[in-house]
Amino acid sequence: MIPFAGLFFAYFRPVRILLIEDEVKTIHSLRQGLEEYSWIVDIATNGNEGLRLALENQYDVVVSDIIMPGVNGLDICRQLREKGIKTPVLLLSALGHTDDKVTGLEAGADDYLSKPFEFREFLARVKALARRPASPLRPENILKFADLEQNLDAKTVRRGGKDILLTPREFDLLEFFLRNPGRVLSKTEIAEKVWDLDFDTGTNVIEVYVNYLRNKVDKGFDLKLIHTQFGQGYVLK
Repeated sequence: MIPFAGLFFAYFRPVRILLIEDEVKTIHSLRQGLEEYSWIVDIATNGNEGLRLALENQYDVVVSDIIMPGVNGLDICRQLREKGIKTPVLLLSALGHTDDKVTGLEAGADDYLSKPFEFREFLARVKALARRPASPLRPENILKFADLEQNLDAKTVRRGGKDILLTPREFDLLEFFLRNPGRVLSKTEIAEKVWDLDFDTGTNVIEVYVNYLRNKVDKGFDLKLIHTQFGQGYVLK
């Protein structure tokens, strides 16, 4: 019997998932679980085949292991983003340290799940990514606060007439701050809104990125804009 959630998704439009994983037992287990929700699942057991499928077909979510034969998961993310493909990507890896997660997110992934994991958590992550709009609309092209300016179309940031180079994730984080000036943003909210991640209290990814951004946006300026509210989060003020 197909679960109600599967009927709901199937009624509107079948969700199409690409799984790229070299562990045969794992990939067939994940495919079986997803197909119970009436989703369409394509599989690839090496990076080269996975990349080819991702480039030739339209998917709602791409799920990829990082370490595998052929092109690795990080390079798959990078190549998709370089070609302008915005399909959400969930990376799977036995490497679960903060630096590993940061590397994956910087490569263009939308979420990162450490092995081993329970299927229900995997399913929740995939569902969240499948619900995301393919190309979110931006109501404003230029965001400003004090002497800080972010151009969303040109992908540039300037402060006090000085160009500031940001990574894609730092750029997204800054946009979230600029859309919420004066409001304290919790780590959980930042994780959910910037990366669509279920916040893991055991990781310091958010702190790492806020520090990266603060060093680039505030360093060398007398007026500091990004502040820590201890026990609450961060605020642009």
